[in-house]
Formats: sequence, C-alpha cells, structure tokens
Amino acid sequence: MTSQAFQDPKSIRHFQSICDVCQQLINSFHTPAELKLYTDGYLHALRKERTLPPRDQEKLEKLVSIWIMDPSSFIRPDGDINDLYFQKQR
Repeated sequence: MTSQAFQDPKSIRHFQSICDVCQQLINSFHTPAELKLYTDGYLHALRKERTLPPRDQEKLEKLVSIWIMDPSSFIRPDGDINDLYFQKQR
C-alpha cells in the first residue's frame, strides 16, 4: 500500500515511523485521541520543515488519518479483537 502511494522513500520511512510509534502508544493504553494529537504534531513538523514533496505530504496526511481511525490497524498478530484499542481501559 505505501510503496505505491509515495514517490519519495523518505515518505515511506515517515509512514512506518508513525505506525511504529502509534503501535507503541496503543500498547501503553493511549487513546485514539492521543494518537491523533501525536500524528498531527508529527505531520505538522514535516509540513513546516518541508521535508517531503508536497504531493507526498498530502498523501501521508490522508493515509495516516485513515489508518488512525481504522480499528483494524491495531489488531495484534494473534487476531484477537478483544485487544482492539477502543476496548482498553486506563
């Protein structure tokens, strides 16, 4: 999915970094709202620094937004849906 979506390899690395950190945050019982805050900050920093080509920046923002809101992004490898992030309590 990401290899076809981006033209610049840095964009793929940034997407993977965001995914990795979000998974760590989920494992630490952070909420989807907290993930959204983190990703918004990350994407804002990329935008401000003009790190990525504008087209890739836009694609990254859309893809991350969709990915964060999709609960299936956070199903563990065992496939147990009881571990979905929205069911965890602090």
